[in-house]
Amino acid sequence: MFPEKIEESFHLHLEAIQLLQTALESSYLDAYVEHVENIIDQYQVRVIDGVPNAETTEKVNDIYRKLQTISLEQEETRKLSQLLLLKGAQTEPLQPNHQLTPDSIGFLFVFLIEQLAKKGQPLTVLDLSVGMGNLLLTIISNLKLAKYQISGIGVDNDETLLGVAAVNSQWLNTDTQLFHQDGLQSLLVDPVDVAVGDLPVGYYPIDEKAQEFVTAAENGHTFAHHLLMEQSMNYVKEGGFGLFLVPSNFLETEQSDYLKQWIGNNVYLQGIIQLPDELFKNEISRKSILILQRKGSDVKQVPEVLLAKLTSLKETKYVTAFFQEFITWKKSNELN
Repeated sequence: MFPEKIEESFHLHLEAIQLLQTALESSYLDAYVEHVENIIDQYQVRVIDGVPNAETTEKVNDIYRKLQTISLEQEETRKLSQLLLLKGAQTEPLQPNHQLTPDSIGFLFVFLIEQLAKKGQPLTVLDLSVGMGNLLLTIISNLKLAKYQISGIGVDNDETLLGVAAVNSQWLNTDTQLFHQDGLQSLLVDPVDVAVGDLPVGYYPIDEKAQEFVTAAENGHTFAHHLLMEQSMNYVKEGGFGLFLVPSNFLETEQSDYLKQWIGNNVYLQGIIQLPDELFKNEISRKSILILQRKGSDVKQVPEVLLAKLTSLKETKYVTAFFQEFITWKKSNELN
């Protein structure tokens, strides 16, 4: 499935991470961050107060000498990092909201942005729930391959996850700014072209802050994904897009009226793409990609909202059929 050099690199990187994890008595993710920081620092093992010890340091150095002989492109390195993080998740399971966004979904976001963004102009992408950064870095890496001039902005309140995103963005040499803060607090960023998010599902605990948003529930806690959608679109330029991975039943919950009110007044709901059932354990966990467009003088609600269901992401013919369906819909609705 993967080129031989990626497989070889994977085993070498994994061995180094495990050696560091044992030496530092740390979690897998912390050892991963330490390892990638060593790589960024010209493959130098960082030793503090004799840790790691000389024997471990020499073993890791030996691995690093081998790794320096293997040349990987940016997107190959990103795939390698994902494999290493998935391996870590097998030994130290992550809660659902912290898991990596699969590449199959990330590539859908790439396609949609290519179709919706203005060609030939610099592009800035914002992710307010960036986590370990796989979705944002998938977008940046692949749009860079497509010759876009692209930069990213990521926000997360989890220091460990953001640490992974930070070292990976450096490892991949991307133009990415990362902020360690609550995504619902005020951001010091300029308006962006596209907002994206594999949004965490659950309730936002700070009711006072939630009440600053249209999507806030009148009583009790508000759905975090509602608030993050609203906040994300606040930072999108007029006519810009928001692409969000949300529960498929997002219009049928007890808080959906607040969301519908916000959508009706502030953005255009241009499309809903239901992802294949095969990706999810049960009906409750199914998700869709929501396409929102910020209102502006040169944009309008499309006559026909895209309502599409992907049969499978594993078989090329179904993905190709969806791509053609989307292109035809975009053209017939004169979108952007």
